[in-house]
Amino acid sequence: MAVTPTIRAAVLAVLVSAPAYAASEAELDALYAAIGTPRLLEIMRIEGMEQAGEMASDMFGDGAGSFTPMASRIYDTARMAETFRVEFDAVLADADVGPLLDFFGSDRGRQIVELELSAREALLNPDVEDAAERAAEALIDDDPDRRALIEGFVDANDLIELNVMGAMNASVAYYQGLADAGDVTLPERELLAEVWAQEPDIRADTSTWVFAYLGMAYEPLSDDDLKAYTALAGSPHGRALNRALFEGFDDVFNEISYLLGGATVRFGQSEEL
Repeated sequence: MAVTPTIRAAVLAVLVSAPAYAASEAELDALYAAIGTPRLLEIMRIEGMEQAGEMASDMFGDGAGSFTPMASRIYDTARMAETFRVEFDAVLADADVGPLLDFFGSDRGRQIVELELSAREALLNPDVEDAAERAAEALIDDDPDRRALIEGFVDANDLIELNVMGAMNASVAYYQGLADAGDVTLPERELLAEVWAQEPDIRADTSTWVFAYLGMAYEPLSDDDLKAYTALAGSPHGRALNRALFEGFDDVFNEISYLLGGATVRFGQSEEL
């Protein structure tokens, strides 16, 4: 039977609109594991619990210790993983993740992931973090070529801007949690003004931490390894992964921040009774 022009056009429209790739659930599970996400979430839980403890101590003084169980329930890695996977899977659903699996499954890729996770764990120690910050600053004069390579990686992943944006969104979520739990309406203009007032400090802290972290993590890598990783980051596959990571973690931190805002109000009310 001859195919009419109308049918032929419809068939072509379907072919053109269909995604070129479709990542399987097994591939997404494999990538999620290959980039070390489960271990990273555990580290983030520790970071978050420490920050929540410091916040509670500033706000509630001697009574802050009893805030820990509330924070522990909020920093639940199972829920964090579930929240993360919604956006991570959605962004990569139509992506060709084969090159990513090949890279992170290689000796070079496995080394990079291990270095990133080990450095993140090490930076939990304030003394190590201070030393890493000094080393990153010294690199500007001591080895400008190496510093330039790290800056190239930062730029390829847009790490400063995306982290600043994520931190500010999380701050908005925290204030929204405060408002909802306290049954108080915060005018949007005031809320945004408060958050934007924090932007310079957030940007400075983010830049310092990113270069300290990457300088420490990638110190054992050769220039060729770092260039190869930067090239991956600049590829369509790498950009898709970067977007999936940031959108997934933005959802995680927005949810956590909102819950922390509500928990802060409820804890404060219980302390008053």
